[in-house]
Amino acid sequence: MEQSLSWIATAATIAAASITASNLGSRITGYGFVVFLAGSICWLFFGLASGQPALVWTNAALTILNFFGIWRWLGRQARIEEGARAGARDSRGTPGEELFALSLLTKTSLQASDGSEIGRSLDAMVGCRSGRIEYLVVSEGGVAGAGETLRRVPWADCRVEGDRLTTRMEPTRFGSLEQIEPDHWPAR
Repeated sequence: MEQSLSWIATAATIAAASITASNLGSRITGYGFVVFLAGSICWLFFGLASGQPALVWTNAALTILNFFGIWRWLGRQARIEEGARAGARDSRGTPGEELFALSLLTKTSLQASDGSEIGRSLDAMVGCRSGRIEYLVVSEGGVAGAGETLRRVPWADCRVEGDRLTTRMEPTRFGSLEQIEPDHWPAR
């Protein structure tokens, strides 16, 4: 029984770490904490069964932290993201400008004029006084950030359509934009 429990705990811990490290959104991160919770409970029982008090206390604390992670990502953050989606959706067809959640600029793909994905929007630079977006920083290529290329995309070339971020650029034009360094973004 102890052997099975330790292997289940090991698999759950590795899977949960992979899920949360991927940063694929609040719901997926929340489910990562659910898997972490299963792992910490298995480790807790393994520690009790094998007489390892340090393992028991560590995983008792981790169980509490995993409950917090579940509340944070499947509860609070998911509700905030749903509130942003509702605000954007409800702004359509009303007088004034259509709204979008600024967080969209830190986690969505940038689609070219032909509908293909040309990169992932990582962040945006905004004027302090004007509040206007100056440019996006878009990642292309690489795996989990390794080997990626960052490019500055002028906001004037971008549009938000509902929950989609698009550009009028063709993929070849995007590929010809100047590369920027991860730790040194341009002032303009």
